[in-house]
Amino acid sequence: MDVAWNAWWGLAVGVVAAIVAAFVVVAIARQIARAAGRRKEWPGILVRRARWPFRLLLVVVGVWIAIVVTMPATPMRGSIEHVFLIATIAIGSWFACELVLFAMDLSTSRYRIDVADNRVARRIRTQIAILRRLVVVITVIVATGGILLSFPEVRVVGASVLASAGLVSVVAGLAAQSTLANLFAGIQLAFSEAIRVDDVVVVEGEWGRIGEITLSYVVVNLWDERTLVLPCTYFTTKPFQNWTRQGSALMGAVEMDLDWRIAPQRMREHLADVLARTDLWDKRASVLQVTDAIGGYVRVRILVTAVDAPTLFDLRCQVREEMVDWIREQTPSAIPHQRVRVEGVDERDPEAPVRVAPQRRSASVFEQFPVRQEPATVTGEQARLFSGSPEAEERASLFTSAMPVVDQAKLEESEAARDGRAASD
Repeated sequence: MDVAWNAWWGLAVGVVAAIVAAFVVVAIARQIARAAGRRKEWPGILVRRARWPFRLLLVVVGVWIAIVVTMPATPMRGSIEHVFLIATIAIGSWFACELVLFAMDLSTSRYRIDVADNRVARRIRTQIAILRRLVVVITVIVATGGILLSFPEVRVVGASVLASAGLVSVVAGLAAQSTLANLFAGIQLAFSEAIRVDDVVVVEGEWGRIGEITLSYVVVNLWDERTLVLPCTYFTTKPFQNWTRQGSALMGAVEMDLDWRIAPQRMREHLADVLARTDLWDKRASVLQVTDAIGGYVRVRILVTAVDAPTLFDLRCQVREEMVDWIREQTPSAIPHQRVRVEGVDERDPEAPVRVAPQRRSASVFEQFPVRQEPATVTGEQARLFSGSPEAEERASLFTSAMPVVDQAKLEESEAARDGRAASD
């Protein structure tokens, strides 16, 4: 009896000694971290993230060793050791996961996204965000598998399951087809750079920024403070617009349908004055052109540039408002009109109602409403988008450099030969 009591007292002393030793190691590690934290920031981050799993792991491992060394042989010793094995696997996985996440946080802190040129930083942060989730998922799976395999019964079942692994994998793949598709689509988005966190995109007719990319879905923060959640497979199977993949600068259009009496050159002068008075324009391009003249109206298109999408939206609205005010005050005759022709009363039937028909556009119309002549001098930079300046020529080359050059002499010879054959026939 005395021997048994001595054995149990030895177990208690061993457990207490293990706990004290664990706290001593924790205190030493804390002092080392504080000393290192005076010169650098990362030791403090490591302590905050891995403090609790490190302490629990030391206590559990120390108590487990004390039990193995001092506990007398009893029927429940095996069960107790199994419990400590499970706890060690779980806490060790937690500690390892925190260490990996700390390393990723340290890498992320080097790439800031609150600066002007942050394309590389956004790409790195997106990839690290996906890797963080993968690390957590893989760690949980490995820890769960290790805990299950610690049971002898599960190992026996596992051997029989491995024998039919082919059938099980096919069934599991069919059952989780959409889930696996989203998983691989999320990984593809992270490393293909199709989208990144903080990218400006247009999806489903909505404009917003990429707020979060996970392994299964993408969160888009829309301009009106709504949130659009889409599966990752959407961005790998459907077209969408990414306005910031290569840069944030954009070009936008303002279109207006006006009367034929509008003076484009005066509009260009006013446009230059409007852009000179605003800090929204980035001074890359400003073009005013008449792009259409059908249906009784002329269509004037104004192209302006800005550093990013929100600035461009505000700039387009300002240009549109300024032009509307200028047309109404300076050239009211250019406001769109609907002209009609009133036909006379039929002398044979004075009671017949007067007919009102749309007036056809003809020379007489312009004789009735004379147009004020404007100077014909137009500068190339102001008037043309694809010619007249080095920037416009370079812009045009993007669309024409791959087009074949036609030999005009050969073209005229072929047309003459075709006309001769037609005449002979």
